[in-house]
Amino acid sequence: MARQAPANPLVAIIGATGTGKSQLAVDIAVRFNGEIINGDAMQLYHGLPIITNKISVKERKGIPHHLLGCIGLEEQTWTVTSFVSEALKVIDEIRSRGKLPILVGGTHYYTQALLFKDALVKDGQNQNQSEESFEDMPKRWPELEESTEKILEKLQEVDPVMANRWHPNDRRKIQRSLEIYFETGKKASDIYEEQKLRRQDSPLSDHDVSNASIKKEPSTASRVRFSTLIFWVHASQDTLRDRLDDRVDTMLKAGLLKEIDDLEAFLQAQVQAGHTVDQGKGIWVSIGYKEFKRHHQSRQRGDMDSLALSKLYTEAVEQMKAATRQYAKRQVRWIRSKLLSALIDAEAKDYLMPLDGTDLRLWDAKVEGPATDLTKRFLAGVALPNSTQVSDVAEELLKLKEQDRSSASKHLWMKKTCDVCNVTGTTEIQWTQHIKSRAHRKAVSKFNAREYASVSRTTTDPVPCRKTREKNSTQLKDFTAVVK
Repeated sequence: MARQAPANPLVAIIGATGTGKSQLAVDIAVRFNGEIINGDAMQLYHGLPIITNKISVKERKGIPHHLLGCIGLEEQTWTVTSFVSEALKVIDEIRSRGKLPILVGGTHYYTQALLFKDALVKDGQNQNQSEESFEDMPKRWPELEESTEKILEKLQEVDPVMANRWHPNDRRKIQRSLEIYFETGKKASDIYEEQKLRRQDSPLSDHDVSNASIKKEPSTASRVRFSTLIFWVHASQDTLRDRLDDRVDTMLKAGLLKEIDDLEAFLQAQVQAGHTVDQGKGIWVSIGYKEFKRHHQSRQRGDMDSLALSKLYTEAVEQMKAATRQYAKRQVRWIRSKLLSALIDAEAKDYLMPLDGTDLRLWDAKVEGPATDLTKRFLAGVALPNSTQVSDVAEELLKLKEQDRSSASKHLWMKKTCDVCNVTGTTEIQWTQHIKSRAHRKAVSKFNAREYASVSRTTTDPVPCRKTREKNSTQLKDFTAVVK
């Protein structure tokens, strides 16, 4: 595809934890005079290089890394808005030095919000809203602390469109939609609709997008903030599982327990100083700390014999490995269901390049080499190859699965409730799966049998005549059609 050299390019590197994203970022930075921006929420925190898996100074090869270790342990993790605001400042600074900004990290909702000017992951949050005001919302609006049933009733009252979108038990999403209304005075559904209209009306000149294929559809292309080349470093699930398990073992040998001791000491100092610490947020939810907390406390108290303590240690190791594997799966799921869908909508999917990092022995040939060639073409404005052909895994990874597409486009579908099974579906795929399930068919069959019996049998007419049976049959068919 014919292109012009991008005026303000950005290279972004995504992928599951343990796939080698940081290494590739350094490789590209060295070759193309770049500087790196951290896009990992836990790596924003100062210190704790083992728990947060920060790239070592030696591995950085002298390349400047920004937004790495820049906030204190007592601070909350940045909101999407805070991250985007700070990242945009850093990008401008890097470009002012004539260098290439390279974004790398596993917090993919940070990446997506930075790539798209009106990404819905911000949930309508005010760009100027402070971290303190966001965290203080429940205090300003006590209604948000009511039961899920109560806040759903309130949301139904002020924004029925959003109330009908969420599952009645999904407290977080219901609460967030109500927060948006309280904070802005506008319905969340109206905000989303306004964003959609802005994407349709905004001129292409507002953005640095030079792809000729994108230019033919300004209404979608205008969502893209920068001309960006995205590398998705992927590894097969079995290989990644072993790699992540090995990494946990390496972290333990490198001093993970010492960092947990230090973090626990910091927590106690904060409590003794009278500070309230929410251990459900921030650095306290980092993988490793929470899994080893019981082990740490038992070691400190000295109330366990060596055998029991060893068993607790083994359990913590397995929990940490399992949590790490689950995190990697969630990262891939986000790319497939959120980011890929957004790129398709913006007709920018051709700039997402999946690379196969499964075999580290072939890193140069399958990751660094192709990434170098693609970056060179991108920066020079030379035609890029079809993204499905850049690696052996590309075509499969770039297929947007039916359930992912359904999840990404759930704003087009309203929830439905099966009165027979008392099950609510918030996406079309959930609803389809339910009504086709064996449990649903069995429940409907029992329900139909009961209804037939109540309609067709009376004390005065134990055996219905032919005319009655035909009438009952018609009623049953009508009822079954409604249920299904």
